[in-house]
Amino acid sequence: MPLEIKELTIRVHVNEQQPAQDSAAKGNTGDSSKELVKEAVEEVMRIIENKKER
Repeated sequence: MPLEIKELTIRVHVNEQQPAQDSAAKGNTGDSSKELVKEAVEEVMRIIENKKER
């Protein structure tokens, strides 16, 4: 029996107070973290839309 999801809620908690060495080593800034979250959300929404079409 197929399961239909009527509403999907995604919550993300981003800890922006990282040690300077950790942030510099990974090359992450606040803007790049936001960009990464934005891309992930867009990808999830694209997958959901593709599943609706089936």
